Amino acid sequence: MPATGHNKRFAVGLTGGAGSGKTTVSNLFREFGVDIVDADEISRDLVGWNSPLLPQILEHFGQDLADATGGLDRRALRERIFHDAGAKSWLEALMHPAIREEIRRRVETGSAPYVMVVVPLLVESGAYDFVDRVLVVDAPEDAQVARLRQRDGISRELAEQMLAAQATRRQRLDRADDVIDNSKGMSALAGHVRTLHETYLKMATA
Repeated sequence: MPATGHNKRFAVGLTGGAGSGKTTVSNLFREFGVDIVDADEISRDLVGWNSPLLPQILEHFGQDLADATGGLDRRALRERIFHDAGAKSWLEALMHPAIREEIRRRVETGSAPYVMVVVPLLVESGAYDFVDRVLVVDAPEDAQVARLRQRDGISRELAEQMLAAQATRRQRLDRADDVIDNSKGMSALAGHVRTLHETYLKMATA
């Protein structure tokens, strides 16, 4: 995918379904010194206790969604919006532009030869045309559900709803320039990351 000129560095968009292993993969790339810009990390920053977006969210959804630190109880919010399509749309309209703006800022200010932009909803949003490659972390749905339940302590029903709310596995694979199969163990995963890192370094410096 060609970059559009918003960033001067080679950018890889990393995506995958919930529970596919995006964090594990991005951490492996980070070990090679790659700059990682993570949309989820930015999202958490944007709803912290001193965020200008937090009062708008609490006003819309209720003060009971504030956690003990004065920030946002993201788990409670996630459960609420998965049962209310209108609430989900409202939150996305508020958050996504702010997330994209901060992603662009971090992409432009990093120093590594290339940057990896981790965006769970990259395929769904269609708003990250500035990345040069799309890397999809792929995993069977049963594995995703199991990881989500273990990670977040949620029910199978909610885990399945989370997956259903995202792009399908086929839609992500159709968009991919590169695919990492995260079903073959850590050794295979690390080897694939190493190979792709070397490839991206060559592309970034060509």
